[in-house]
Amino acid sequence: MTESPLILLLYNLARGPLVWISGLIFIMGVIYQCVSMYKLTQKQIPFMKASQLNDPDALKFDIKQTVLYTHPVMTVVTSVFHMCLIIIPLFLLAHNILLDQSIGFSLLSFSENISDFLTMIYCVCAFIFLFRRIFLKRVRIISTFYDYVIWFLASAPFITGFLAYHQLFNYFWIVTLHMILGELMIIAIPFTKFAHMIYFIIFRFFVVNEYSLRRLQATRTF
Repeated sequence: MTESPLILLLYNLARGPLVWISGLIFIMGVIYQCVSMYKLTQKQIPFMKASQLNDPDALKFDIKQTVLYTHPVMTVVTSVFHMCLIIIPLFLLAHNILLDQSIGFSLLSFSENISDFLTMIYCVCAFIFLFRRIFLKRVRIISTFYDYVIWFLASAPFITGFLAYHQLFNYFWIVTLHMILGELMIIAIPFTKFAHMIYFIIFRFFVVNEYSLRRLQATRTF
């Protein structure tokens, strides 16, 4: 079946120029966010007295106050979701074939069966988040249209990728939609709630705080 000129145009754009444009915007956005965060952390704000830092009890916390204790199921779902969000696109065979064709370099790849299984796990986690946001009152009342857009941007590339792999519906349309949605997600990462993917690394390795891997230093206050 011959595809329409419109879908052929969108396919060629999504596979060519839009890949580089989205990648460039992503890199520039990440640099901007890192520079902004660096500037914000230059000013030292005393948040704890030296005497408190020297008190062992001041650094203790109650496990019952953590998310892991109060919501262990959601902790597992969230961890699996974020793990799959990162490793599936990086180690997907089809992505690495395209990467090798474009720049002559590719990463190691999962088998198609493993990638398909991980994608299904990811989609299950994504719909758990959606149903929780819709049916759990305490989550629903604080949810906005923006939250659903973020869910869509995070989930749609994987759902369309799953549909394309199993060749459900019109493959050419689905794979084109998959690429466009994936590029929209890449563009959105530095400028939306997805930015926590960037801040996680910054907070753990570069910003000194009680959750980072760097040691706290006492700040003398007068």
